[in-house]
Amino acid sequence: MVPGATIVTASVLRGLVALAGAAVLCLSGAAEARVLLTLDDFGAVGDGVANDTQAFVDAWTAACGSEEEAVVAVPAAKAYQIWPVQLSGPCKKKLKLLIAGTIVAPASPDEWAGRDPMKWLYVYGVDGLSVSGGGTIDGVGHEWWARSCKRKNTQPCNTRPPPRAVHFEECRGVSVQGVTLQNGPQFHLSFTRCVDVKANFLRVVAPADSPNTDGIHLNDSSRVQIMDNLISTGDDCVSMVGNCSDVRVRDISCGPGHGISIGSLGKNRTTDRVENVRVDTCLLTNTTNGVRIKSWQGGTGSARDLRFEGIVMKNVSNPIIIDQYYCDQPTPCANQTEAVEVRKVEFVDVRGTSATAQAIRIACSDAVPCTELELRNVNLTVVGGGAATASCYRASGKAAGVVVPWSCLAKGDP
Repeated sequence: MVPGATIVTASVLRGLVALAGAAVLCLSGAAEARVLLTLDDFGAVGDGVANDTQAFVDAWTAACGSEEEAVVAVPAAKAYQIWPVQLSGPCKKKLKLLIAGTIVAPASPDEWAGRDPMKWLYVYGVDGLSVSGGGTIDGVGHEWWARSCKRKNTQPCNTRPPPRAVHFEECRGVSVQGVTLQNGPQFHLSFTRCVDVKANFLRVVAPADSPNTDGIHLNDSSRVQIMDNLISTGDDCVSMVGNCSDVRVRDISCGPGHGISIGSLGKNRTTDRVENVRVDTCLLTNTTNGVRIKSWQGGTGSARDLRFEGIVMKNVSNPIIIDQYYCDQPTPCANQTEAVEVRKVEFVDVRGTSATAQAIRIACSDAVPCTELELRNVNLTVVGGGAATASCYRASGKAAGVVVPWSCLAKGDP
């Protein structure tokens, strides 16, 4: 704590303000004033069984209305069951959510009856929020996965997407660091239309067969830093869609899962643009894909100025893949001429082993071919030491340095 700072608990604040109002403390002469609000002060039980949602909302309301910077604390060694909730801004000052204990979701999807099925912990319109503390956010997604049509082969099954675990929308200056997110019903941590985001020092964990449990997902967001994370889920470790720019992904341990993906882009003939993305110093182990760009036929926009560097693959089924014919639906996708442009993409210092014979697959559009691609210092072999292959369709660019398998880009194939 900064010298001169003052921490005041909610029990003191009760004598000053009503819980439904702003928790305000004015201290003259203090170098810094800070308000500490714990869930227990607002009546939470913390046994993992009782519904502590109202206490969480009351603590948030007091902190958001505080004239001083406020800290909402989830105490250690306790578990707080929180039902679907919306935490809204704008708030008067910056906030900190200090999660030392555990926040758990209701075990049954039936508790979402009458509520938005896409949301659990939903944060909207809040600027300057910091989430940290070393605790755990547990989405308890097991029953959601069991009911999903992606896992359940008999009717009835659930075709609607489950809730995202922690979702930020229309936020600026958000930092999520040093917590564990586990067993999300769907995406674990996602950002939509957010700016200036940090998602660092996180542990994200779900079973390998859990459907759509992306680790960190970006949509229409910019100036994003994703660093020093351990991600082991049933879908993409990191994914970005819509219109994303100025994204840095670094020092990620990924696996199992579907790798690190840009896309899918252009679904339902939409226009998407992803640009200025750097992915470097990542280890991918036992993943379905390595580094991937995927787009639907019929979409428009672009994926450009992308660089994947310093990537190590271990037993990865598709280490390098660009796919402009992505089709994630039970029926075949219709051939369409429009496509999301893929241009100026670099794969630099990528090495390791492929679980399949084809380590590099680049399949681009007839109408909108991939251009300015570069493979530099790539060394990918099949697990066990066999020679891998590469394929390219409607792609142009160059190969530099030692490239294994020998790239069709080096031949200048159209």
